[in-house]
Amino acid sequence: MSAPSRTNRALGTVIGSAVGDALGAPFEFGPEGAFSARFPKPGHGGEMCGGGGWEPGEATDDTQMAVLVGESLLEYGGLELPDVFRRFQRWAAAEPKDIGLQTEAVLSSGDPWDTAAALHFQVSQRAAGNGALMRAATSAVHFARHGREATMDAARRIAALTHGDRAAWEGTAVFHELVRVALDSDDPLDAVQDALDSVHPDHRERYAAVLAPDWHPDQATEFNGAVWPCLGSAVWALRTTSSYEDAVRAAIDLGGDTDTVAAVTGGLAGAVYGISAVPERWTAALHVPLPGFGERVLRVEEFAEIARRLSG
Repeated sequence: MSAPSRTNRALGTVIGSAVGDALGAPFEFGPEGAFSARFPKPGHGGEMCGGGGWEPGEATDDTQMAVLVGESLLEYGGLELPDVFRRFQRWAAAEPKDIGLQTEAVLSSGDPWDTAAALHFQVSQRAAGNGALMRAATSAVHFARHGREATMDAARRIAALTHGDRAAWEGTAVFHELVRVALDSDDPLDAVQDALDSVHPDHRERYAAVLAPDWHPDQATEFNGAVWPCLGSAVWALRTTSSYEDAVRAAIDLGGDTDTVAAVTGGLAGAVYGISAVPERWTAALHVPLPGFGERVLRVEEFAEIARRLSG
């Protein structure tokens, strides 16, 4: 079997992240092992089950924000941060089903795009959630062609729109870099150390701990809604499985913030294994409403077109 093409991997990243999001959403804040308890045999037709306010196959704010980033990149041919922020604001004002508390606070503050997150962080001192990491699949594909330094810098700048804590920037930057390596048909697990070398020194030790080969999510000292255990859990799921499907199942079975951990895992695993490895029984039901942007509901064909254009 030939290795997936770059386009195949790009589609795997964007669609794979959205599929993980939609699969994990009904199990959010549930116990460990809930997905496998309900669907013990891979291949069960009802895994896109919906629940918890979500329709079967409906992706959450994770994917909605990723689409907004991707479409801004396509419209402007690159990173136009004020436009990304305006799209986020328009979306947030339309009262989406789910939105992170901190993200909502920043986007509704009325402060300018380039200071809103920093001002919020000055007051709250809490901004290390996974809300920037969760939306990074589209930007990771777009910036992968520009090399390590550029893709990590872009990740930080997009993350900083809503998250004032540099920890959130660095986790998103590592995700960008691991996807870049995978799109080049190399093993992202072999690139973890190089990515860590490019992490800001103040945050390198914490990320090195959760990305170590012997780290297990049970060792996390924070809930996986925080950025570093979320990224660490996704890398663990990729490292300890051998397929897209098994990686996403493992991620959801961790419990907690299942939609985002599975979205990040799905993006990484999709970049490694390609869209061909993402089960059609999962992609068939996938749909993403975009509050604030008319009655738009994206299906897998539209995701594929976005991913193709982003990958160049």
